Amino acid sequence: MVRSVLSCAAVLAGLVFAAAGAQAERITVFAAASMTNALAEIETDFEAATGHDVVVSLAGSSALARQIQQGAPADIFISASTDWMDIIESDGLIEAGTRFDLLGNTIVLVAFGTEADPVEITPDLDLAGLLGTGRLAMALIDSVPAGVYGKAALQKLGLWDDVEAQVAQADNVRAALAFVATGEAPYGIVYATDAAAEDRVSIVGRFPPASHPPIVYPAADLSNRDVPAETDFLEFLRSPQARAAFERQGFTVLAE
Repeated sequence: MVRSVLSCAAVLAGLVFAAAGAQAERITVFAAASMTNALAEIETDFEAATGHDVVVSLAGSSALARQIQQGAPADIFISASTDWMDIIESDGLIEAGTRFDLLGNTIVLVAFGTEADPVEITPDLDLAGLLGTGRLAMALIDSVPAGVYGKAALQKLGLWDDVEAQVAQADNVRAALAFVATGEAPYGIVYATDAAAEDRVSIVGRFPPASHPPIVYPAADLSNRDVPAETDFLEFLRSPQARAAFERQGFTVLAE
């Protein structure tokens, strides 16, 4: 515990010292919507530690990647999908050597309210029966990572064909969560971290890890410009303070 506290203090002291020797800068971070709560905390801590100003833009990873391709003035990209980061990297839009795997996550089945009965998510689950005439809220199933993972899991379990016609798609995972939280949809598939941030829904089941590709969030410095604050922010994402913020939201931290 003492070693962790000292390590955190050393990281913050280093960042403060670096910022003190340079002019405060503004950077723009494009990040997956599922990181909303954790990044709000990290943004505040980083600004206090360094004097830099951070602007965080949150949306589905696919939408953010397309904006980056079109020249959006972002400095850092944190994607909920390695596929979208691969595309950005293949386009030559990230600084070489700056990409790293930051976080891991899981997907869950959530229900409206806090007293929904739990279910076991297996090929025998009667998901269509659970839905009745209601909808299954998901992020865009062909582009937004949470939707892509959810569809893959349902297909792997043999449940997709039974519920496909009842899927209500949203632009990002937080919007899908809102459908359930407001009662517009009785069930939805979201990240476990999103479910933990919303007290109007309950987690009724967890998808087996083997039912979908690993959920990995890579981070990288984009190549449109090069300022010290970008490096400072990426370093801060690896700090014990950031790790604690991510873990409080239920993420698995992959970065060392």
